Amino acid sequence: MQTPQIILNENVFAQGVRLLANRDAHLADVVQKYGPPPLWVREPGFPTLVYIILEQQVSLASAKAAFDRLKAAVRPLTPTRFLKLSDSQLLRIGFSRQKTLYTRLLAESLSRRYFDLRDLQDLHDDTARKMLIAFKGIGKWTADIYLLSALRRPDIWPTGALATAVQEVKRLRRRPSPERLEKMSAPWRPWRAVAARLFWHHYLSKRGQRTSEISL
Repeated sequence: MQTPQIILNENVFAQGVRLLANRDAHLADVVQKYGPPPLWVREPGFPTLVYIILEQQVSLASAKAAFDRLKAAVRPLTPTRFLKLSDSQLLRIGFSRQKTLYTRLLAESLSRRYFDLRDLQDLHDDTARKMLIAFKGIGKWTADIYLLSALRRPDIWPTGALATAVQEVKRLRRRPSPERLEKMSAPWRPWRAVAARLFWHHYLSKRGQRTSEISL
């Protein structure tokens, strides 16, 4: 029998913020200056994973505009309905040829029930990540953002989205490499997903931005 995974709800998240603020003076400064961060969650499922794929290597505004067009074109947004869109329709919505391929492969696997995203709920982080990155076009960043925001795992650390924020909060002379970010994250275990939200909170608040979703 698999052990249920801890998920971040408001109470658990608040506990993690308090623990990290007590443990790390720089993170305590973020809370003192800007208040506690939002939990920033997304609904688990196919639409959210498609949205995260759209966010790969483009601006957040561009990804959101494309996703809004997709939701307007396909209601409800299910794998089977998604597969009815032609390549030219997806191109007009905002999908690149590569992202069209990636999302089609994902939708086909889900619609034929070769894979069920609900199976990830009770899996260990590493196992769930490996299942996601087995799909073409889903790399570690995409998998980690899904685990962090949709499955609300407490110890996910998406290094590819944190360098500038960590540099600013920790007052580093240069942007840390992914390898250094990974080493730096050790003291924040098992709350690294909470630490990530604190860093994003600093980054957005410093720039006067507010959003109900995770921004990377």
